[in-house]
Amino acid sequence: MKVKTILAAAVLWLSLAGLAMAQAPAPAAPSLDERIEAAVRPVADAISGAIFYEVRVGGTDEAPVMFPLIVAWLILGGLVTTIYFRFINIRGFRHGLDLIRGRYADPDSAGEVSHFRALTSAVSGTVGLGNIAGVAVAITVGGPGATFWMILAGLLGMSTKFAECSLGVIYRLEKPDGTVSGGPMYYLRRGIAENYPRLAGLGLVLAVVVALCTMAGAIGAGAMFQANQAYSQLANISGGALEGRGWLFGLVYAVLAGLVVVGGITRIGSVTARLVPGMAGIYMLGALAVILLHLPQLPAAFMTILEGAFTAQGVQGGVIGALIVGFRRAAFSNEAGLGSAPIAHAAVKTREPMTEGFVALWEPFIDTVVICTMTALVIILTNQHVVGGADGVALTSNAFATVAGWLPYALTLVVLLFAFSTTITWAYYGAKAASFLANESKLVLYGFKFFYLAMVVVGCTMSIGSIVDLADGLMFIMAIPNLIGVYLLLPVLRRKLADYQARLASGEIRPSDGS
Repeated sequence: MKVKTILAAAVLWLSLAGLAMAQAPAPAAPSLDERIEAAVRPVADAISGAIFYEVRVGGTDEAPVMFPLIVAWLILGGLVTTIYFRFINIRGFRHGLDLIRGRYADPDSAGEVSHFRALTSAVSGTVGLGNIAGVAVAITVGGPGATFWMILAGLLGMSTKFAECSLGVIYRLEKPDGTVSGGPMYYLRRGIAENYPRLAGLGLVLAVVVALCTMAGAIGAGAMFQANQAYSQLANISGGALEGRGWLFGLVYAVLAGLVVVGGITRIGSVTARLVPGMAGIYMLGALAVILLHLPQLPAAFMTILEGAFTAQGVQGGVIGALIVGFRRAAFSNEAGLGSAPIAHAAVKTREPMTEGFVALWEPFIDTVVICTMTALVIILTNQHVVGGADGVALTSNAFATVAGWLPYALTLVVLLFAFSTTITWAYYGAKAASFLANESKLVLYGFKFFYLAMVVVGCTMSIGSIVDLADGLMFIMAIPNLIGVYLLLPVLRRKLADYQARLASGEIRPSDGS
């Protein structure tokens, strides 16, 4: 009897539960982006955790100060190349400017773009949201003193860019149709095989790893993330007019980008030669306006940066914490050591590979030393780092808004231009990596470009947090094989640099204007 009672009660309970479930609305099926997020997130977390592995360098058990090993690896590259080439970042500064101005231009040289257009193409891939939002994050977390360490990291990165971009031209592949392919894939495979025959297999493996990571980084960080952030920023100021129309924005964005990227580095160089100076000029004029309006406080702002760099009171980890934050944001901003910039610089028209190293060292200077410093001064002079209440690009936007209400709208225009320039440049990087893996197949090159543009549209219509984390991790993996190759080929660079400077001093290499 007891068993029958229990069974009857169970049946009654299940019946009532079934009735309640029938009346309750069925849970909504997860959306496509939620399913993708769930599938990709474990992989993204694993790769991101490995590549951005952190070690404790100070602090307390409750608030430890952690340092990502990949950032240490990038900073080490800057130190090694700066010392090895006897501060080429300073000694080569003036000659780099002469080359950018076209004083040594030779239009009959192999290649596709001028020194100036190669520079603007590479700069367009690095100057971006990191210069606006990244600096704000650095100051929020590391205090004003983090700015000093960002500048120092940028100066060291100039030497890294000199080395890797010189190698990009030395070992580039010049094709019969006049186009060229270059970058870390080529100097890892060709350079290591030529100078270390026994390590040829290692060089090929490193080259393949770089190529795969370049493609993944281009799709996630160059296509999806940039378009997504551009749409988000525009949607924020549109008053809801663009709400739910991400696909339409993405389609327009992809078509505009396609008009540029399908034409290759020649068209990309032509567009960025106009776009980069324009967008940087707009941003710098806005920043300069803020600085001039607070000119009496400028000396105090610089003192705040210097004092914060060596005292960092109130910052987690003190001086070490400020140093880590500054170095980390600089590494993420200028990409020195990743091997991405040599892909653009390899297309330069020149008979002298070392010239492009002098041009390339200007990249971190423009990106980190100039633009990032101006952003930091805007935030510090307007006291927004003390006021708080915002982070990232919002903090920078608030700083501009203290001077004029329309400046945040100008900042939105700059954000859109920054995102677009990064999108078109990384399309070229990814396409060249795909072409390398497919033995220079043009079909694969154009196939990748069209897939890349499709991902631009996808990026505007979904949550892409885990995809971007995955892409960022894969992109920064590039630094490991790239700098291994740079270290192995340093003796080659030293010999070629000595030869070039000797011929420059003797007058064998003359400016094209005859002076």
